[in-house]
Amino acid sequence: MLKLGVNIDHVATLREARYRGLGHGEPDPVAAARVVEAAGAHGLTAHLREDRRHIQDRDIWRLREVTTTRLNLEMANAPEIVEIALRLKPDIVCLVPERRLEVTTEGGLDAAGHVAALTATRQRFNDAGIEVSLFIAPEAAQVDAAAQIGSQFIELHTGAFAEHFGEVAGRERELSRLVAAARQAHALGLQVNAGHGLNYENLPTLHRVPHLVELNIGHSIISRAVFTGLTQAVKDFLQLMAGYGGCA
Repeated sequence: MLKLGVNIDHVATLREARYRGLGHGEPDPVAAARVVEAAGAHGLTAHLREDRRHIQDRDIWRLREVTTTRLNLEMANAPEIVEIALRLKPDIVCLVPERRLEVTTEGGLDAAGHVAALTATRQRFNDAGIEVSLFIAPEAAQVDAAAQIGSQFIELHTGAFAEHFGEVAGRERELSRLVAAARQAHALGLQVNAGHGLNYENLPTLHRVPHLVELNIGHSIISRAVFTGLTQAVKDFLQLMAGYGGCA
């Protein structure tokens, strides 16, 4: 069964637009997390960025207390955030790149260019009982590096697929890259997640990518929730995921 992890960063983004620096405000991402789990999501994702632009430290500690499914902490391989994560003990961390000027994570992690540093961090997390995922582009060199680093998961960056979804040639090209990367990762013993730019329109086509374990979705679900409510937005996405076969 393909699992759904809901990224609640966008709830915090809306709160921070009005209440930044005040230590309170609405909407509350922790309250959203409770709704998401009750609606059937299999996990929660939150990204504690170095600049704290949306999720705040108080959010992740409360999330750790209330999560009844699986807490995935997205994070940069930055010393301060690594130490917080080791104390927090999420079920899994997903190491991602960060640039201060980006609106959201724009590309995959350069795992191939940082094997030693990522291996050291991966080992620290695994020693603490925390699984590790690497958010990477669907490129053979990056998948090989993830296996060399020893991560348990990769999360394939589906942004290019989403960006080119409206044009047949681009969609098929990017889908082929995702299929090849998923097969390569599976052959290397890696578990495969995916996320970024996935929505209610392009998700059915993604079913052609084999070996997927979990999708991490944020913006699309929170956007639909404006019109349908969060519970229904989650259930609608789960319904679209239900037919996934997962075979090669």
